Amino acid sequence: MKRGKKYAEAAKLVDRSVLYDVADAVSLVKKSATAKFDETIEAHIRTGCDGRHADQQIRGAVVLPHGTGKTVRVLVFAKNAKADEATAAGADFVGAEELIPKIQNEGWLDFDVVVATPDMMGVVGRLGRVLGPKGLMPNPKAGTVTMDVTKAIQDIKAGKIEYRLDKTNIIHVPVGKASFSEEQLTDNFQTLINAILKARPSAVKGQFLKSVTLASTMGPGVKINPVKLG
Repeated sequence: MKRGKKYAEAAKLVDRSVLYDVADAVSLVKKSATAKFDETIEAHIRTGCDGRHADQQIRGAVVLPHGTGKTVRVLVFAKNAKADEATAAGADFVGAEELIPKIQNEGWLDFDVVVATPDMMGVVGRLGRVLGPKGLMPNPKAGTVTMDVTKAIQDIKAGKIEYRLDKTNIIHVPVGKASFSEEQLTDNFQTLINAILKARPSAVKGQFLKSVTLASTMGPGVKINPVKLG
């Protein structure tokens, strides 16, 4: 894969043989984010889990203290009083059965997070094939299947992110934008790591965090020493 000049310049800042501590890694990632747009900073965490086993799955959510820097569009499946509550709490879209054909047949996906009240999960379940592969299916563990729609919406708008293992047992999550201060990025990153360490399945033996890398959208990855993270 051919990389551009900017990437090559940024890559020179990073010593690939070094495992950095968090502060140095954050500083390097900010320096190497040289694109014309405000790049997203992502953490890529390779775990010692084997996601094929149910008792080694990791899935949850955490509110980042400084948010993600992204405006998140929330769709809520609710009816009657709960639909009114969702609208009042700032949901971008609220609806019920009438949204099914719009999503299924018209391919409408102008939202980033889906919240549903438990009584609507029968309806939402019909969208499993569309929402599931995109990671948009509401889930009680992530706090997106709930009667407390106000709290769910407020948390998401404040910077709540969901983390889960992908097929290769890696967790990919945003921790902010390149325009954030080093302190904000470090706070967000530490909050995320603490949540993931807490979520460690008891079935996992040996080293839990195998590798941790921070990278901006267009920049090189900076490896963090996982041993120092707990």
